[in-house]
Amino acid sequence: MDLRKIKKLIDLLEESNLAELEIKEGEEVVRLSRVPKGSVVAAAPAAVHMPAPVAAAPVAAPAAAPAEAASNLPAGHVVKAPMVGTFYASATPGAAAFVKVGQQVKAGETLGIIEAMKMFNQIEADVSGTVQAILIDNGQPVEFDQPMFVIA
Repeated sequence: MDLRKIKKLIDLLEESNLAELEIKEGEEVVRLSRVPKGSVVAAAPAAVHMPAPVAAAPVAAPAAAPAEAASNLPAGHVVKAPMVGTFYASATPGAAAFVKVGQQVKAGETLGIIEAMKMFNQIEADVSGTVQAILIDNGQPVEFDQPMFVIA
C-alpha cells in the first residue's frame, strides 16, 4: 500500500469519531487505532501490517529514532504533535514566528500551526513557562506524537 494512502487514512481517522480503522488490499492489511487522550500506551498508536519481506527493514528503523530523540531533549514539559501534517512557525510566510526560544508563554497561547489536509490547526501551549527548545523547523512535516516544543 502506498505511503500517501496510509497518511490519508491517518488523517481520516484523526478527523472522524472512529476509534479503529482496518483496510485490506489484497494481502496487505493496514490497521489504525486511536487511543483516548490521557491513556498510557505500550505499543505505537498506529500499526501497519504487511507481508514479512516488505516490512522487515522499514518497521525496525523508525522505532529507534523517537527513543534517541527523546533522550536528547532538555528538561521540561514536551509539547507533542497531535496529528500528522506540516508545521508552520508563523501565520503567514515572512511573518514573525509565534514563539522563540527563551520566550515566556501562557497555557493556551499559540505555539505554531499544523496544516493537515488543507486545514490549519493551532498548536497551543498546555502549560505556562519558558520555551526551552523548538524541536521542529518551519515547513517540516510532522508525525503524530512527535516532540515539537519543550516548555519549562
